[in-house]
Amino acid sequence: MVVASKARRTMQLIDTHAHLDEDAFSFDRATVVANAAAAGVTRIVTIGTTLASSRAAIAIADEFPGVYAAVGIHPNYAAVAQPDDWREVEQLANSPRVVAIGETGLDRYWDHTPIEIQQDYFDRHLDLSRRTGKPFIVHCREAEADAVVQLRRAAGQGTLHGVMHSFAASSETADICLELGMSLSFAGMVTYKKSEALRQVAARIPADRILVETDSPYLAPVPNRAKRNEPAWVRHTAEVIAQLRGVSLEEFAAQTTANAQRLFSLP
Repeated sequence: MVVASKARRTMQLIDTHAHLDEDAFSFDRATVVANAAAAGVTRIVTIGTTLASSRAAIAIADEFPGVYAAVGIHPNYAAVAQPDDWREVEQLANSPRVVAIGETGLDRYWDHTPIEIQQDYFDRHLDLSRRTGKPFIVHCREAEADAVVQLRRAAGQGTLHGVMHSFAASSETADICLELGMSLSFAGMVTYKKSEALRQVAARIPADRILVETDSPYLAPVPNRAKRNEPAWVRHTAEVIAQLRGVSLEEFAAQTTANAQRLFSLP
């Protein structure tokens, strides 16, 4: 019992994708970060989706030592980005608390941004990732074929350094992304009853390419589904995937933590 208790205390997880700048956290952000630390989530990557969101992500990372930022313009917001926004995002990418570029990608589910504009911004993020050496974070919703085309084209300039966030695509797309050198990150959806196909993908991803995230305040895992998600609950997702893979939670946490540290160059 003493050994198990010690393991719980020393286990570390990293939430590789959260949106701590969202209004849902405006009244208790410090408590949310403290809850995560108490649950063993020692680091959080908070994600920019617009210029303003990217600035906020950096400010939050400056405030909380265990939080790091990603900067970018989400495909659903690319249509309303101002002419100078991208130039400022490029400058923010050099900030010391910024560990990734994005989130970027393609979304055919929501009709907010013409696909041509999304593709242009996706290429911009991929190029910025190459120039800064910081990994890119991909959002992909009902646009797998389109995203694969752009990723393969980008891979022509070198092995890709990025992650498919909140992965929910096909097994075939998973294989292509792995072949291109990318990592796959799984969120609360993998815990849902309807997600058997996704669980099968999560069970077979190479150990050095798998990450976990919350995408909070969205996609709360079972047993907290339909509630406001928060980084502490990444443990529920990790528990489900560890069981699928036939390893202990402690072993899976150590592996995903090492993967996140390597991908995002975290201390």
